[in-house]
Amino acid sequence: MPAPSSTPAPTVAHVELREHAERLLADLAGPSARLRDDQWTAIEALVVQRRRVLVVQRTGWGKSAVYFLAAKLLRAQGLGPSVIVSPLLALMRNQVEAAARAGARAATINSGNMTEWSAIHASIAAGEIDVLLVSPERLNNPDFRDQVLPHLADDAGMVVVDEAHCVSDWGHDFRPDYRRIRTLVAGLRGDVPVLATTATANDRVVADIAAQLGVAGSADNGAGADMGSDQDGALVLRGSLDRESLHLSVIDVGASADRAAWLAQHLGDLPGSGIIYSLTVSAAEDLATVLGEHGHEVAAYTGRTDPAEREALEADLLANRVKALVATSALGMGFDKPDLGFVVHVGSPSSPISYYQQVGRAGRAAQRAEVLLLPGAEDRRIWEYFASVSFPPEDTVRGVLAALDGERPQSTAALEPRVDLSRSRLEMVLKVLDVDGAARRVKGGWVGTGQQWLYDTERYGRLAEARQREQQAMLDYLTTSQCRMVFLRRQLDDPDLGPSPAGCGRCDNCAGGRFAATVDDSMRQATRETLERPGVVLAPRRQWPTGMSTIGVGLSGRIKDGPEPGRAIGRLTDLGWGPRLRAVLDAGDGDAPEALVSAAIEVLKAWEWQQRPTAVMALGAGSHPRLAASLASRLASIGRLRDLGALPLRPGASLPVAQNSAFRVAALHDAWDASAVPDLDGPVLLVDAVADTGWTLALAARALRAAGASAVLPMVIAATS
Repeated sequence: MPAPSSTPAPTVAHVELREHAERLLADLAGPSARLRDDQWTAIEALVVQRRRVLVVQRTGWGKSAVYFLAAKLLRAQGLGPSVIVSPLLALMRNQVEAAARAGARAATINSGNMTEWSAIHASIAAGEIDVLLVSPERLNNPDFRDQVLPHLADDAGMVVVDEAHCVSDWGHDFRPDYRRIRTLVAGLRGDVPVLATTATANDRVVADIAAQLGVAGSADNGAGADMGSDQDGALVLRGSLDRESLHLSVIDVGASADRAAWLAQHLGDLPGSGIIYSLTVSAAEDLATVLGEHGHEVAAYTGRTDPAEREALEADLLANRVKALVATSALGMGFDKPDLGFVVHVGSPSSPISYYQQVGRAGRAAQRAEVLLLPGAEDRRIWEYFASVSFPPEDTVRGVLAALDGERPQSTAALEPRVDLSRSRLEMVLKVLDVDGAARRVKGGWVGTGQQWLYDTERYGRLAEARQREQQAMLDYLTTSQCRMVFLRRQLDDPDLGPSPAGCGRCDNCAGGRFAATVDDSMRQATRETLERPGVVLAPRRQWPTGMSTIGVGLSGRIKDGPEPGRAIGRLTDLGWGPRLRAVLDAGDGDAPEALVSAAIEVLKAWEWQQRPTAVMALGAGSHPRLAASLASRLASIGRLRDLGALPLRPGASLPVAQNSAFRVAALHDAWDASAVPDLDGPVLLVDAVADTGWTLALAARALRAAGASAVLPMVIAATS
């Protein structure tokens, strides 16, 4: 006879509740769907016990079913709507559709539907909404925070934090707005259940999520042992991260152009449709061009893609109208295509956590999905760049605090001229100061609170160390001879991974590589011709930075005396020209090599200008003044243009090292001396080595226009992006 169980027998009410949940699941996922034991454990903890629950389960496990079913069951008990904090518009769109299938009335408040906010607020007040999806950024919108959020906190049936690894400083995507969720949770009634879900969290991230959400307790790796009281503990459900459909491979093809050629050659061999990830926007666009010219139906999907176009591209991939979207991390969390046949990375992500997050999109409802990683020599340099623009040093942050007024709100644009930070980094600092209580967002901008603020050197040091460890782990993944799935599961502290786990039997290390790292010569040549086609348009600056008068510079409004649209031979991030241009710049400041001169001539031939330049001039300062002057001189000789030499800086002036636009413009204002340049009466081709922000060219063009040039046409060797 089996030993008697210590688990209490389920009551009639519990049995009826689970049957109700099973019926809702059938509506959501089809008549054959059945709740997993851990899904029911989570739902029961939320609906019956009103606990705080953290679910760490692989992509496709059914985390969204937990919160939609719990939301409906709580509404059936007469409780208020559930609030789901969700990070991406694509994810919200999928969640609204899934909620509808579960019979839940869902609405979303985000930056893309501002015209609907008033009606949604009214529907919430009228009790017509079961599920409200909000972005973390919306939590600190003054109107939402002060008018809507208090009512939701009082009446919410449940709060859900989706993609909860973003809460954690250890997560792959540092988002200060997610840290506001702790404040939201702290203001809830004691009986409001809270659910946090993620597919990517190691032990450190799990502990940090628990801390950020104000819950304590040890992780439960089983099916739901009690871990503490409703007030003091959280139920943590972690499952195996193994994905039996994924076939992991690393293919070291070599140079950027060769990787593009390899993919053009093999894309048709990959099953179904999928996602191709790149590390930069320009690489994604270049790769989409190459694949398109070789007959593949693909499209680029990046941070530069218009939101409406993103939605259309997602629909194309869902309907298999394209073979692949060539994407940056802009397409990641939340994109739900269960039959996605492959995920390819052209370039390595900097962390196993973010890598697993992205590859987890594939094979959720397929027996086999190919997961290929084609690493590049430039990957580390790209990682270093993104690390360099993380949270700034203490003195910079204190400069932001000093610029804040305690009473008069200041917009981000108004603050920018007073601190040496780019717009995006300034916004990040303000959000962190807001979360920490030293600043507050109000109508009209930001104010200081006067609260003492401590720069957490230890925490940011831990972040930097964690980043280095994750980067090294990613490098180790490339070269490991052990099972690749086991490697990733170990990096994520998979609770089901024993001390001596067996290999997956599917990855290239376990089963042998399916794809050879070779490229046909004809494909390589055709790809190189596409990628090495020189010429990138340089869009000129159109508007002076806001608030220049506050730092003594009388420039405002539209720029009426700047340069025309210019050209660069290529971008430093290009798949084709990028490595060659970096090699030229890394070689130091010397004469322009012949290959560079030839490429510049090709760019000039294809340039459809309104007026042909009559003269050429180089900038006489910068990182490579001799290189620029040499190229300008050769172009003058070949094109029979007047060589005006180099445009010098005024005595005492220097090029800026400032990070933000206002400080750059202030440093460059009246810095160029065009007074001695003779006969400036026609269009001038202005040559420089590198274009970064565009302000150096804008202010130099302004000086040349003031000296008589009818137009200024910038021509640079390399654009940074």
